[in-house]
Amino acid sequence: MPTTVMSRFVERTLQAIRRLDVSNQSTPVKPIRERKCFDETYEMHQLIGSGGFGTVYAGTRKSDGCLVAIKYIMKNKIAEWVELPERSSIDIDSSTQDHDLGETVRIPMEIHIQSKLQHIPGIARLLDYYETPDSFLMVLERFEPCKDLFDLITVRGALSEPTVADLFYQILVTVKQMLAAGVVHRDIKDENILVNTATGRVKIIDFGSATQVKTTPYNTFEGTRVYCPPEWIERRLYQALPATVWSLGVLLYDMVTGDIPFDNDLQIITGKLNYRTHVSAEARDLIGCCLTNDPDMRPTLDDLLNHPFMKIHRRAVVERIVDNESITLSSIVCLS
Repeated sequence: MPTTVMSRFVERTLQAIRRLDVSNQSTPVKPIRERKCFDETYEMHQLIGSGGFGTVYAGTRKSDGCLVAIKYIMKNKIAEWVELPERSSIDIDSSTQDHDLGETVRIPMEIHIQSKLQHIPGIARLLDYYETPDSFLMVLERFEPCKDLFDLITVRGALSEPTVADLFYQILVTVKQMLAAGVVHRDIKDENILVNTATGRVKIIDFGSATQVKTTPYNTFEGTRVYCPPEWIERRLYQALPATVWSLGVLLYDMVTGDIPFDNDLQIITGKLNYRTHVSAEARDLIGCCLTNDPDMRPTLDDLLNHPFMKIHRRAVVERIVDNESITLSSIVCLS
């Protein structure tokens, strides 16, 4: 984005935030959060990503230089909202809540979801959020150096199986913690997995498709089509856990081969897997279990964590790190 256009966009956004405190004063709903103005607290920098659910900019917190990501979401693009008691999900890092009975605040499901997952190390934490007349701004943690898995695989191609096992283990643990907290992500894919290339640690991002777990089937699909399960294509219904396991199988195939297994609905329904590179029998078995056409036959997350592929290859990564404590993800990838 050209600098002048970016500057105009930032100024319009900041003006909108300033106007919030003096506009709509007759409404019974108070501003979401008592706060300093956004422009007094954060500085917005270059565009770092965009998609169907928002646009993300790099930023810094002025008080301490903390790196942040600032996600800009237009209200007319928000598909799911929640209405909560005033202040019930406001104090993100506080254990005490100050409820104003009789007053409510309407926020995007994405913000509500992220506020429920603050205790999980494997997600990019929500640090703050603001409302403008036409949008929401979410302030999220950001770390450097990092790449998303899509970029990592684009540059490197197929990752070594020990590296895949280490990354996949972290993803599985985080997804399991999210489901235990009552949240299903619904858009697990390589672009939504950030990897710290200095430490090899993983963070899951982008909860724009996420919703609350329920025992009954979902009848609307949120996410990326080539990661969707066959039951959605055939019956327009899916359950949280089996659909999540399917998308994890697509992701695992992507990591070990360098590309996704299916390009269209017919291929998803058929479920035929073609391996264009050497892939171990253990990896093929784990992928095949995840990509079973019958959702009732797919494994649980614990089954995936305890699969021989995970045990064999994660041990290899641990042994290499023990032998050389300075080893990083970059050097592990080069060992393939």
